[in-house]
Amino acid sequence: MSKKTAIVWFRQDLRLKDNPALTHAVQNGYDILPVYIYDQDNAGEWAIGEASRWWLFKSLQSMNEAMKGNMVFRSGKAGDILPALIKDSGAKAVFWNRCYEPWQIARDKKIKEALKVDNIETESFNASLLWEPWEVLKSDGTPYKVFTPYYRKGCLSKPAPAQPQDAPEKISYTDFSPRYSENDLELLPKIQWYRKLDQHWDVSEDGARARLDHFLENGLKGYKEKRNNPALDHVSKMSPYLHFGNISPREVWHTARLAGMAQNLESDLDCFCSELGWREFSHSLLYHFPDLPRKPLQEKFKAFPWAKDDGALARWQKGLTGIPIVDAGMRELWETGWMHNRVRMIVASLLVKNMLLHWHHGEDWFWDCLVDADLANNSASWQWVAGCGADAAPYFRVFNPITQAEKFDPDLEYIKKWVPEYGTADYPDPIVDLKTSREKALEAYQQIK
Repeated sequence: MSKKTAIVWFRQDLRLKDNPALTHAVQNGYDILPVYIYDQDNAGEWAIGEASRWWLFKSLQSMNEAMKGNMVFRSGKAGDILPALIKDSGAKAVFWNRCYEPWQIARDKKIKEALKVDNIETESFNASLLWEPWEVLKSDGTPYKVFTPYYRKGCLSKPAPAQPQDAPEKISYTDFSPRYSENDLELLPKIQWYRKLDQHWDVSEDGARARLDHFLENGLKGYKEKRNNPALDHVSKMSPYLHFGNISPREVWHTARLAGMAQNLESDLDCFCSELGWREFSHSLLYHFPDLPRKPLQEKFKAFPWAKDDGALARWQKGLTGIPIVDAGMRELWETGWMHNRVRMIVASLLVKNMLLHWHHGEDWFWDCLVDADLANNSASWQWVAGCGADAAPYFRVFNPITQAEKFDPDLEYIKKWVPEYGTADYPDPIVDLKTSREKALEAYQQIK
């Protein structure tokens, strides 16, 4: 008698190690049908952007190789595709790891209910977060809105994140056709602009681990101070790997703790772990406030008098603002699909406060251009800079990009790398006067106070 089949539905968990849904299926003696469904129909306005599609393609390619070509690829509504695959494969169970975007929560709930009616066993697992959003609450049962108590009192008082599970030693796959390939999902655009990204990233489970090891060996020592200098290699660059699940946050957490303790780097390690905490905080905010991507958490900001200037927005997007560190950041983003975190805050502050353009414009541009575009992180961070979110930078805190550059790129190493024409006649004049534009921003804020 043949073994029973389970569909393992892969989503933002494109790895073999520490993959609870996969491990559960293997340990319970199932033959596996590994499925990836490119479901942009349900995503609506949060269908993934161009740079993320490239990362997804590379991840799926690598994952299919790791699974010896056994992955099944489909495109369309997961609620229609899964029942068809169950029927065609005779699967008795579907296992998946949870996703936390509001549209995915709603879709998955419907799918789970429908499959139960058909007597299909379903189970979902946490593979993407260190702590579930509904587990870390204040003593009165409400969600935290300020990071430090959320992390220090909320997260760190919970049991430590579980140790990562090993990859299954042997996976038995179900015979099935047609499987199709990652190419059939048509993730890549016709114009091959993404070739430039290939030079900057090794998108795979092994690539994630190599990047983490490189950081822990070379970047953890001095991380607390040096992570703010964009010319230095003192940031982990784990964000896209974590978003797509090429590596689990539990593996990053525990590997970092081992390395930090071995090197006696207590304050650097604490700082790095708290950055993982910010990722958790953003997901908690999105879970408890599902309107976060579009609605300001602080109601009064609905009345904010935003300006409209498509020409200025285009200059910001292209890195032609005449403000060197901003232009360097925007060009780094365009070229690599990533931007240094300190610089993200500086470019965002210029757009929202000095240029008075709505944070949605920045959020949308990042969504399309970042390989680590993550709905929770992107929304929470833009609201933070705009001053309208949880634990937000106060509105009157306007980053001065000139003093920020002097402080964090004193030798102009970062600026000259990305803006070679800086200091020549070809470089444009500043898009705004920083002093008068700051005053205008504060006046606008007074209107909604």
